Amino acid sequence: MSRYQLIVFDWDGTLMDSTGHIVNCMQQAITRLALPSLEDSAISHIIGLGLNEAVQALYPEIDVETSEQLANTYREVWLTTPYETPLFDNAFNLVQYLSEQSYFLGVATGKSRRGLDKVLKSTSLGSFFHATRCADECHSKPHPQMLEEVMDFVGVSPKETLMIGDTEYDLQMANNAGADSLGISHGAHGVETLLACQPQEIVIDLHHAQQWLSNL
Repeated sequence: MSRYQLIVFDWDGTLMDSTGHIVNCMQQAITRLALPSLEDSAISHIIGLGLNEAVQALYPEIDVETSEQLANTYREVWLTTPYETPLFDNAFNLVQYLSEQSYFLGVATGKSRRGLDKVLKSTSLGSFFHATRCADECHSKPHPQMLEEVMDFVGVSPKETLMIGDTEYDLQMANNAGADSLGISHGAHGVETLLACQPQEIVIDLHHAQQWLSNL
């Protein structure tokens, strides 16, 4: 029997293949405000943080007003650039499988509540999750608040919890909450970055994630 009772997923870059769209929208926002250009890799590295924290990480030198302008412009670009980002292959099957195995399931994401609710509905995954927390409701990752609130809601201890994510922020959040983590390398951060956070394992995609979980 698995030692875990609760499995919590990150969303962007973990269940949904949205990294490219996020980078594109941020690049458009940067261009509109004529800010110093950034490499795509620099933007993908901050995926997983709350939007305000992401902007501060990208441009630590800009003033508060410009930082707010960039965040607001990104939101505007996101809302006016319709793009149906797909789930990663096997995402739906994996979540359904874990639900059938009677795990508690959660989401801890850098998305806003509005954004998460939209994709939970469009992907038909919403009914599988017992608790979800977003960056506009809690401290941004890697602060443990999101994960702690999900654990508290379902009544599960950190040692019975597994966090699955594609960034160091996801895995560090798990470490900070006293929970285990599983890294997945098909998203925003590379294997070496994920390894530094000491996850239980790193898998290359959600098919391998299901294989790993089925062997617990």
